Amino acid sequence: MQKIKFTLFNLRDLLVAFGPITLMVVIVCGVGYWLVDPAPPRVIDISSGQENGSYERFAKRYAQELQKNQITLRQQVSQGSEENLSRISDPDSEIEVGFVRSGSSDEAQAHERGLISLGSLFYEPIWVFYRSPKEVTTISQFKGKTVNVGPDGNGVAKLFSQILSVNGMSEEDVSIQKLADTPGTAALLDGKVDVLIFSSASDSPLVQMLLLTPGIRLFDFVQAEAYTRRFPFLSHVVLPRGIVDIGKDIPARDYHLIAPTATLVAHESLHPALMGLLLQAAHRIHSGADWFSRQGEFPSDKYTEIPVAHEAEKFYKNGPPVLQRYLSFWIANFIERMWVVIVALGALFLPLSKIIPPLYVWRIRSRIYRWYGQLRLVEQAIEEVELEDRHGVAEKQLRYLDEIEEKVNRITIPLSYAEELYGLRSHIAFVRSRVQAMLTASMGQATQ
Repeated sequence: MQKIKFTLFNLRDLLVAFGPITLMVVIVCGVGYWLVDPAPPRVIDISSGQENGSYERFAKRYAQELQKNQITLRQQVSQGSEENLSRISDPDSEIEVGFVRSGSSDEAQAHERGLISLGSLFYEPIWVFYRSPKEVTTISQFKGKTVNVGPDGNGVAKLFSQILSVNGMSEEDVSIQKLADTPGTAALLDGKVDVLIFSSASDSPLVQMLLLTPGIRLFDFVQAEAYTRRFPFLSHVVLPRGIVDIGKDIPARDYHLIAPTATLVAHESLHPALMGLLLQAAHRIHSGADWFSRQGEFPSDKYTEIPVAHEAEKFYKNGPPVLQRYLSFWIANFIERMWVVIVALGALFLPLSKIIPPLYVWRIRSRIYRWYGQLRLVEQAIEEVELEDRHGVAEKQLRYLDEIEEKVNRITIPLSYAEELYGLRSHIAFVRSRVQAMLTASMGQATQ
């Protein structure tokens, strides 16, 4: 305890000097924390896609990436792109983000619904598998066939209707089935449907299985470039020869396909910080090469008719925020949100740094200097009385000096101010010697 008592500074006085200013800073920061920008929520709801589909698999990977920053991504399966779009734009829905296929909405509709794009993620080709002894070269050759286009809400039926229209056909020219992708694949293998159409990324197990299945053919869109001219949201992609199995040369030639792009769409109410976090996750998940895209081609602010969010534009131009490259997400976000308060406190720091240290010094020295007033009173009490009356007054002031000295001896101050304390003690001794001299003089006067 003695070691703690004799220190270079006094904690109590330090707290008294700095306390009010510190409390004010804490209050300002607290008010700023709640008023400047709300903190991002720790839960996001995403609408993915059909079970075992590409959207569902990617949603799980996004959940893993966001969990690294203590963000929970709650996935809700859906029938696909159109249902996702409907959920995101529904004001009563908790869904804030989802996967949407290009061509599902235009700019005017997106603006009206409050939708924004975080960028395109990957090519999602239209896969047309069929059973036939001969190769089919045009869509019109499917006339009269049973065609599975997937359930309502996945958007493929709408796209297939557009494909039929440019081929001079309508849905009445084929028999439409609306089974989900997995049962639709089983129906194709069992011969219950003639044509299976779905849109999926190249990592789809169904796609890879069908490409290896004898008797199942893949439709070659030899007019793919013409389709992209008619429908700007489509891209012409090529399935390279041997990409499935180079050793077995599967497929045995290049196939031309038409492909919309999968886009990460959000409602404009989504917190900007979460947009940035989703974009970083998208970069880690989709930036690699696959069957149809080159390394670094995705994610991209291209291939989307929905307006790209301002946060996404900054990300594609400059990359992640500077602070998030070196700090954790929550610390970086706190600093980004509180920069106005931090700048204001920085402006106050210089004047405060000049006020607080003198205030601390004054508090320490005031404990010593206030006793000099008492010493002066003792001297005045002796000087103001006649010599013959000083005896009684001197004895009284000596007792008072003893009380002062006892109290001064109990003063605790930092070692850096010990010189002033010992100076006070020597001055008490000096006044005592003066009083004692007066007392001796008065006693000598009384004996004469």
